[in-house]
Amino acid sequence: MELSAPNKIGKLLNRRKRFLADILFPDGTEVVAHNANTGSMETCLYPGQEAFCTYHDNPNRKLKWSVDFLKTPESWVGVHTHRANDLVEEGIKNGVIAELGGYKECLREQVFGESRFDFLLLSATNNAYVEVKNVTLKGPDDIAMFPDSPSTRGQKHLRELVEVRKQGHRAVMLFLVQREDCHSFTPATHRDPVYSDELQKAWEAGVEILVYQCEVAPPKVEVTKPLPWFFLNDEGEFYGPTGQ
Repeated sequence: MELSAPNKIGKLLNRRKRFLADILFPDGTEVVAHNANTGSMETCLYPGQEAFCTYHDNPNRKLKWSVDFLKTPESWVGVHTHRANDLVEEGIKNGVIAELGGYKECLREQVFGESRFDFLLLSATNNAYVEVKNVTLKGPDDIAMFPDSPSTRGQKHLRELVEVRKQGHRAVMLFLVQREDCHSFTPATHRDPVYSDELQKAWEAGVEILVYQCEVAPPKVEVTKPLPWFFLNDEGEFYGPTGQ
């Protein structure tokens, strides 16, 4: 996916009030840009870092600029969480996310129970509900982690995916890592132990866990490959698919 909106690379001066970012462009212009990321953005924020921003000439928008990518010492990071679903849909349709191929239709934002899932993939025999989470947190040893702050909404999605599975449908939790400086994934127990527990329970109940990484080179970003994932027990020992 290549962003078509007009864009500029500036410097991030400050993130404030969660949804606002102060940006300084090379010509000396300073703007307040919209930041769509609701998390802590830990390991994404560095003083004076480059910020890739897009311009949106929409009369209904108060803030015309949006922050899409931030540059860390090792990698660009896709911090605009709303773009994750577009990337996953592209990855499904072009066959990169092979586990989700072969369905006759791909629907967005579908309700099941009390939750709205990002995708419903339709087939004649076994529909699949897919929830997507954008991963920006880099943990120790270059391990991608989610979430970067407590996520009660994420916990609810996991419990609902278990219900999807109980009713005989395929249930998939897909983590999209929008940075290139990580080699594997594990839930961020130190940020949200409840989410980590719910993810383990979901996996044990038959919910599939997929992790895919993006190549991030603004204005282009695309899903490129799967990453291994695992859980850590209280002793710090690996278990799960890559640590049986």
